[in-house]
Amino acid sequence: MERKPFLKIAVVGPESTGKSTVSQAVAQHFNTVAVPEYAREYCRNLNRKYTLQDEVNIFYGQLALERALVPFVNKGIMVCDTMFLTVKIWCDHLFGDTPNEVKAELNTHKYDFYLLMDIDLPWEDDPLRDFPEERPYFLEIWKRELEELGADYELISGIGPKRIEHALQSINLFFKRTGRR
Repeated sequence: MERKPFLKIAVVGPESTGKSTVSQAVAQHFNTVAVPEYAREYCRNLNRKYTLQDEVNIFYGQLALERALVPFVNKGIMVCDTMFLTVKIWCDHLFGDTPNEVKAELNTHKYDFYLLMDIDLPWEDDPLRDFPEERPYFLEIWKRELEELGADYELISGIGPKRIEHALQSINLFFKRTGRR
């Protein structure tokens, strides 16, 4: 039996902006799967500085994780706690360029709607996070990258439950505006 198409909502943005919290809340609201961020598990036990090859591995791992969780999609929606555009942003920033396989996939591996997390939350220190002072810079990079993709996105702000409420309102407006769902 062939699987029906489903909507993919990506929760993206700079570090320490509530992506995981919002992803889980949105997935729970729609009673569907939230694809976790593969990079967190990959880097958790990495006892060295990450390399360009690590970024490529994270790219392939994130795609594989999404594919593996497709059977758990419910109500026609998959929520992704980040997506591999993060790899492009980090590769460009840390290594000056992005491998071609990542760039090529950006044009074919589409997401229907993006929730871009604003930097209005306080920074929470975490050994897997870098550059707290550069969040405004990375927010602008995210906006530029999403616009270059022609992505349909909404900037999500608010503290605590207000952030989740803003995310859900944005998704519902997307449904209304596009007639999808």
